[in-house]
Amino acid sequence: MQFLIALVTGALSAFAFQPVSWWPLMILAMAALCELVTRTRSLKGALLIGWAFGVGQFVIGLNWIATAFTFQAAMPAWLGWIAVVLLSLYLAVYPMLAAGLAWRFGEKSRVALVLALAGSWALTEWLRATMFTGFAWNPIGVTLVDTHVIGVSSLIGTYGLSALVALAGGTLWLLARRQWKEGAGLVVIILLTHFLPRPVIAPNEAALKPIRIVQPNIGQNLKWMPGYEQIAAGKLSKLSTLRDQRQELVFWPEAAVTEPLSDNRPGAAPYIAGERSAAAKEISDRDLLLTGGIAFRSSDQRNVDGAANSVFVLGPDGRFVGRYDKAHLVPYGEYLPMRPLLSAIGLSRLAPGDIDFQPGPGAQSLALPEGWGTAGFQLCYEIIFSGHVVDPHHRPDFIFNPSNDAWFGAWGPPQHLAQARLRAAEEGIPVIRSTPTGISALIDARGELIDSIPLGKAGIIWGYLPPSAAPTLFARLGNIIPLALGFLLLIVAIALDRRARYRAI
Repeated sequence: MQFLIALVTGALSAFAFQPVSWWPLMILAMAALCELVTRTRSLKGALLIGWAFGVGQFVIGLNWIATAFTFQAAMPAWLGWIAVVLLSLYLAVYPMLAAGLAWRFGEKSRVALVLALAGSWALTEWLRATMFTGFAWNPIGVTLVDTHVIGVSSLIGTYGLSALVALAGGTLWLLARRQWKEGAGLVVIILLTHFLPRPVIAPNEAALKPIRIVQPNIGQNLKWMPGYEQIAAGKLSKLSTLRDQRQELVFWPEAAVTEPLSDNRPGAAPYIAGERSAAAKEISDRDLLLTGGIAFRSSDQRNVDGAANSVFVLGPDGRFVGRYDKAHLVPYGEYLPMRPLLSAIGLSRLAPGDIDFQPGPGAQSLALPEGWGTAGFQLCYEIIFSGHVVDPHHRPDFIFNPSNDAWFGAWGPPQHLAQARLRAAEEGIPVIRSTPTGISALIDARGELIDSIPLGKAGIIWGYLPPSAAPTLFARLGNIIPLALGFLLLIVAIALDRRARYRAI
């Protein structure tokens, strides 16, 4: 029965994430998890409760993955839900570990259980984002993105914010258990987070320059259709036409240009974006364009043996200025692991084509010409990895996060946007998102939405480049902070549990 209750509780907690955004549900769910863990009489029981909680949360929260399979004709759509369940069975291992540690170090003290759960949750979320290339999607701290508490991420990061959510849930549980003194003490600690200093935003040279974010509303079912590139080019060009004579920085989505913009084989110029892309060629001779595109790679100068998912920076008439290659690729989406084996049994990657993408070197910054400042890049999925989105040696003025969320249903895009907002708040750097079908957005250095274009609509965001903040504490130290916080909470929990055991003798 407890296993089933944990499963249902985890499933309900998923509605705390976007797009439903009932964030208090996560705090209530963590309180319920504390009660379930404390009622079990064995470590095995606690592990099973944590695992069931995680399975319920991930199956519901990651339902958008199943939608992605509907765009892959080579595989049946029902396979998407099998993929969601199998992935959730693995991801639930991390909440399982957190629940197990909470039971082990909180067996004799409820306060110790709360602290151990909060600390271990931060540590296991970091572990989930690291192991086997990592899958950092939907840390529980992201449920607070629409609250004032988002600013705390500039100090303790996303995983520290997750510890705070678990701590809030545990505090509620202690109060429900009528441990008034201990609960009140933790309430005071949580309330103090509202008074912690927030990033100080100071205008820089590139700030307040005009920008244009384009959302063409090109669906995934149309994007790679033969001959559709000319229609797509027309939509992009129309939305990118100047309304006046001012120079603009124009942003297009991931893979906005589907024909390769770079090819290193003989007979193909290294960068001939203006000739290859009708859309890019139409950009004003005054504008600078940042667009997603594809680069072909050839080791023997004859055959294409790899590709890069890239962001191209193009000057007037498609002139090449710079390029960023995506580093953190999506397994099964952009490359097929164990390709000889899996392709033999009929599996393929979700993105069209048989050529796997190859990773770039990692987070990079590029100085843009004509006073546009320094751009950082995180392509699509990369933005979800807390502490890995900025070149530590070359801090950018803004981060461009082009994405293609067109195949992620109704839940994936708002969840992706919420995580991009957390990166902005953590680093004190504005984030610009351009997607084919939504949600494109302009995000300031505190993680607040300045403007956005909803799902399923074509449109433009006209605005000005927001100023960045001074480097935050998290920007300076990274995930050392939430990891130290997690271990500190665990150490205090162990001390309290041992004291309770000693008193019981």
